[in-house]
Amino acid sequence: MSKKNLFRVFGNTTIILLCFSILMTCSNSDDSSSEEMGEEGITELHPAFAEFSDAVTAILSDDGTEIYIETTGFPNHTSIYWNPTNALYIDESTVRKTTENTYIGGGRGEASSFTVDATPNLTGASVATQLGTMGIAVSGSAIFNDQEGNGDLDGAAGSLDWAGAHKGPGVYHYHLEPRPITNDDGSLVGILMDGVFIYGRRDYPSNEYPTDLDESGGHFGPTPHNSEGEYHYHIINEVYPAATYGYDDPIVLFAGPFQGY
Repeated sequence: MSKKNLFRVFGNTTIILLCFSILMTCSNSDDSSSEEMGEEGITELHPAFAEFSDAVTAILSDDGTEIYIETTGFPNHTSIYWNPTNALYIDESTVRKTTENTYIGGGRGEASSFTVDATPNLTGASVATQLGTMGIAVSGSAIFNDQEGNGDLDGAAGSLDWAGAHKGPGVYHYHLEPRPITNDDGSLVGILMDGVFIYGRRDYPSNEYPTDLDESGGHFGPTPHNSEGEYHYHIINEVYPAATYGYDDPIVLFAGPFQGY
């Protein structure tokens, strides 16, 4: 029976009761939707943020759905890329610096910032990484992928310091496993632009190399900051095939693709 004929059958009183019932149903439906939307937000920052240095600031949005992350870009460890007058400067004889007169804290574009979903979206398509800042490490410095300029990393390999990073001449950034942060272990490395945290080569709590990683080096499982488990990345335990690095066994930090957009 059509809606038109249905209204002819019922009397006015019945129609009024029916309309009232419909209104109440719609109202309850809206309330339910509001509650579901509210559940998408979080009420406090992920415990992993407690490990980031003072260079990094993380701010949760009022509705709990986004996190704004910014950093000064200055690492909290030694490097040849600090000014020689800085207490964190060290001489690294194997490093061919990209810039002789541009130091950490004295160049352009030191700071980095981006906004991520408070809960990464793992339902969409994976997204390839691009040049430039694609994450922030717990040290305060930027994370880059396995490319340099318009080519692979080999051409810049000799300029990477003991931390697997260089400055050239913008932000100081890591391409390789950042040894001051993680060195063949499971330490928290940082957060990437898709809102997913990245850890060192070893899994938690086994301290073994994970065997179920996807193409991005990610999987679902417990972390030191979430015993119930969540999707997270690991540095993939594969030596980068080049012989011109300043230290043995160069291992790319993250080549992608992103999984959390």
